[in-house]
Amino acid sequence: MTTVKQITWDDAVLPFQLDRSDIRGRVARLDGVLDEVLRQHNYPPQIEALVAEATLLTALIGQTVKLRWKLSLQVRGKGAARLIATDYYGPSDDGSPARIRAYASYDADQLDPTATPFSQIGAGYLAVMLDQGTDMTPYQGFTPIAGQSLSDCAQTYFAQSEQLPTRFAVTFGKSQLPGQPAGWRAGGVMLQHMPSVGGSVAAEFGSGEGGLLSHVDILAGDEAENWTRANILLDTVEEMELIGPSLSPTDLLIRLFHEEQPRVFDATPVRFGCSCSSEKVRSTMSIYSQKDIQTMTTKDGLVTADCQFCGAHYEFDPTTLGFEAESLRNAP
Repeated sequence: MTTVKQITWDDAVLPFQLDRSDIRGRVARLDGVLDEVLRQHNYPPQIEALVAEATLLTALIGQTVKLRWKLSLQVRGKGAARLIATDYYGPSDDGSPARIRAYASYDADQLDPTATPFSQIGAGYLAVMLDQGTDMTPYQGFTPIAGQSLSDCAQTYFAQSEQLPTRFAVTFGKSQLPGQPAGWRAGGVMLQHMPSVGGSVAAEFGSGEGGLLSHVDILAGDEAENWTRANILLDTVEEMELIGPSLSPTDLLIRLFHEEQPRVFDATPVRFGCSCSSEKVRSTMSIYSQKDIQTMTTKDGLVTADCQFCGAHYEFDPTTLGFEAESLRNAP
């Protein structure tokens, strides 16, 4: 039987603040939305795990940003996992759900079934991109693949690019309630030290892997002590506490951080959602000439396209595509 706490907290991100420590955070639970993301494709287990972790991290990170439109996370590697891409669309109105989507590209011949999912990436980088919509300059930040997980990479990104000490505790995998089919479930906590007014990092090289910055290069004194204490408390979290459903996020925060004076805010529901459309595909095709379009035309006389995120299938008359056709449509 589905519990009340499941209904309330699944597929949602709860923001909170630790008033004693000047630390903000998020608690996320993903259930049905993660199933929808992953069932669009038949990924091998290692790739499924990478997509699950990236989706959870994107939900946690996206909720910290005052988005007008979209936050994207991309992981590009030279190993079997070539690309993990996620998009988080902020709520269009107060109370509306955020939307998230994800997909992966991989080389099946390079997959090692005995190796960890993270090791399938190899050398590469993690990128965080912020698109605030029309007339706004997009932001991009990069960090090399480092550590033992995508969570480690995201922590390094915030320390290196934003100079914000950040910590993730996440878990994910397939679970099954009695009498119900198995499904994907994920949960996590994000901690982030609030930026100091007028603070800056003087060190040219950090103490992290490969000279990257870490929290010890950014915080000192009481701030460092508060950050260490909050991380020690987060270290006590158990996997079943993160994914529930027997423990609500509010109860989890009290269990972990009651001495840090946790204060919670309104939760944001998260749903699977894709922004693809026939018009967007047509617009993408407008960079090609009619000659190029003909090379894309099938034996049935159609140009087809499939969305990598949601699997939507589009078919077009080739005579309506290409920059020549676009010019005719826009002619006065």
